[in-house]
Amino acid sequence: MTEERLIKGSLEGNARVQKKLYERYSPAMYGICLRYAGNPDEAADILQEGFIKVFTRLEDYRYEGSFEGWIRKIIINTAINHLVRQKKYHGQEDLEEVQGEIYPSPSALEKLQHRDLIRLVQQLPPGYRMVFNLYEIEGYSHKEIAEMMGISVNTSKTQLLHARRYLQRKIMETEKISVIK
Repeated sequence: MTEERLIKGSLEGNARVQKKLYERYSPAMYGICLRYAGNPDEAADILQEGFIKVFTRLEDYRYEGSFEGWIRKIIINTAINHLVRQKKYHGQEDLEEVQGEIYPSPSALEKLQHRDLIRLVQQLPPGYRMVFNLYEIEGYSHKEIAEMMGISVNTSKTQLLHARRYLQRKIMETEKISVIK
């Protein structure tokens, strides 16, 4: 079924077509939700809330740009709003307090599987996780992130730095565990 037919059928209220639209796009969107959520249940909640918004705002889609990109933006905004409502993103530290960088070896990075990286990102504190996803994966600037989250640019930078450090340490720990085994 074509994307246009999925959209038109969904707008007409055809439940079978709506289900097909959901089935086509939900796996990729669930992956996005997993990056923002702390666990699979929270990711499923974000996905459900996001798709409710997709279906209620479907008439706003103007067939300009990628439909999947349009859905993705709704899902990301839903994840941000979810975490903001939970006030899980706070962790205000000054950038000056953060010192030194830790770099995992290239062999540790090569051994890291996609699912392992997702698991590590999920273990980040919520604020760090959100800033990491928005900056590193979605490509937002610190200014844009600060505006979305209601924090300062400095806080966004600090949280990204802490997220990177956390991930670097965890990757190095993973390497130590595999060397011991």
